Amino acid sequence: MKWTEQQIPRQDGRVAVVTGANTGLGFETARLLAERGASVVLAVRDMERGKLAAARINGDVSVRELDLTSLESVRAAAAGLRATYPRIDLLINNAGVMYTPRQTTRDGFEMQFGTNHLGHFALTGLVLDLLLPVPGSRVVTVSSVGHRIRAAIHFDDLQWQRSYGRVAAYGQSKLANLMFTYELQRRLAAHGTTVAVAAHPGISNTELTRNSPAVVRRPLTWLAPLVTQPAATGALPTLRAATDPSVLGGQYYGPDGPGEARGYPRLVTSSPDSYDVSVQQRLWVVSEDLTGVRFPVGRAAVAA
Repeated sequence: MKWTEQQIPRQDGRVAVVTGANTGLGFETARLLAERGASVVLAVRDMERGKLAAARINGDVSVRELDLTSLESVRAAAAGLRATYPRIDLLINNAGVMYTPRQTTRDGFEMQFGTNHLGHFALTGLVLDLLLPVPGSRVVTVSSVGHRIRAAIHFDDLQWQRSYGRVAAYGQSKLANLMFTYELQRRLAAHGTTVAVAAHPGISNTELTRNSPAVVRRPLTWLAPLVTQPAATGALPTLRAATDPSVLGGQYYGPDGPGEARGYPRLVTSSPDSYDVSVQQRLWVVSEDLTGVRFPVGRAAVAA
């Protein structure tokens, strides 16, 4: 059976925080969760666009400012969530940038690594104790097929200061999303309530490609109807990871079509590099040092 939005269970009484929810995959994720009864927080950088998005959603929706390029903003957003909600059931780390020219965040991190990985790492650590007591709570982080393309964790030049390739930098950030998920799940396993899951949308028709080089963007524009899928379909792997009762911690969901480019969500596997436990743990320590955020879950023992 194809897993569609019809399989999303009722979400009444649950609180879901979705980053980057004013457009594209995040908007569709937030919309469907709200329609199923969840109280959804649109965590967005642009409050005006967030309010316009909220007005298009039927259900209990609020908007909160979150700029993942600023650790100050991340801390402020986390503090606001903590002051407003006694619990969070779903944290969906969806927001991201792709193929940006060489830029840095306000804290001096390379833009793609800082936004896609470090911003979400910090946010998760700052609100995780609101999820830990909640049975069935989940942290869902959105990765990409790009985690396979020229992707490695460049500990000797994480911020791409010596040389910069926008495709490789994006690949690093999306590989980091997966490694974060797998290491987080190991740390959560001892608690028995919250789980960490990853998903990817395949090749979806969203604004994410706006920074792609012209040599990539123009063919995508012409071929979009043939090679991409609508954002509503691209959001389904995230929604399955967030709501399917059969999902287990540490799993990864993506489209079931050829190359995982299009289709309905199913359990998939990530690249061999993404399962390297020693690199996952080293990345975790580096991420804690860079963000100054410590998680309320300790390092798990790893079987020999």
